[in-house]
Amino acid sequence: MDISTRVFFIPGATSGIGLALALRLKAAGSTVIIGGRRTALLDQLADEHGFSTVRIDTADPVSVLTARDQVLAQHPEVDTLITMAGIMAAEDVHSADFLATAENTVITNVLGPVRLIAAFVEHLQAQEDAAIITVSSGLAHTPVAAFPSYNGSKAFIHRFTETLRLQLSGSPVQVLEIVPPGVRTDLTPGQADFEHFLPLDTFVDEVVTLLQGQNASEILVEAVKPMRFAEANGEYHEMVAAINPAL
Repeated sequence: MDISTRVFFIPGATSGIGLALALRLKAAGSTVIIGGRRTALLDQLADEHGFSTVRIDTADPVSVLTARDQVLAQHPEVDTLITMAGIMAAEDVHSADFLATAENTVITNVLGPVRLIAAFVEHLQAQEDAAIITVSSGLAHTPVAAFPSYNGSKAFIHRFTETLRLQLSGSPVQVLEIVPPGVRTDLTPGQADFEHFLPLDTFVDEVVTLLQGQNASEILVEAVKPMRFAEANGEYHEMVAAINPAL
C-alpha cells in the first residue's frame, strides 16, 4: 500500500494507537481525517497537526451517518477507512452485574466498526483503489481472563474481517486487519506503564512498515505472533497460562 497518496478516515484517532497511526500516515504525505466524540480535543489536534476532523460517536447510528455525510462532502476522494474506535473494561462474570459492561463493549467494539463499514462500503467500492482496515487484537486468539467481552468482540472483528474480505474479493476494496499485541497506551488504567507491553512508537513504526511492504491480509507485528498462532502451533494452553499467571 502506498501510504503517501491516500485519503484516510480514522474514527477513534484522538489518542493511543489511532492518533499515533494518524500522525505517521499524515507525515508520509496522505490526507488524514480523524474522528472522535470530544470536539475540544478534535479542535486541538486540528490546530496542532493540521488534521481535518469530524465529530462521531460510533455508539450512535445517527452520528455515524451524519459523520459519513460530512466526511464525504468535504473529502469525496476518501479511499481508506480504519475502524479504530474501541474500549476495554474488566468484567467479573460470577455476578450478573457484568452485563452492562458487556453490552457497552459490544456496542462500541462490534456494532461501531460494523456501522462504519456499512456507512462507507458503497462509496469505497466506487473508488479505483480503496481499503477497509479493521483493528482486532492478539486477545482474539489467546484470551485474558479479566476481559471476556473484549476478547469476544475482537474475535468477532477477526472473523467478520475475514468474511468481509471474501465478499469484497474482486472489488477495488482491499480488506486488512491490524492485530495489536499489548501496547503501552491508556486503553486500560496503568497500561501505558506496563514494561512487558510494546512501546507505542515501536508498534506503530512496525505497522507502517508492514502496511507499505506486504501483501498479507493481516498486519502482524512480531510481538503478537505467539498469541496469534498459539492454537495452530499446539501452544494454546501454554500461552493462555502465560498471559493469565494468576489463574
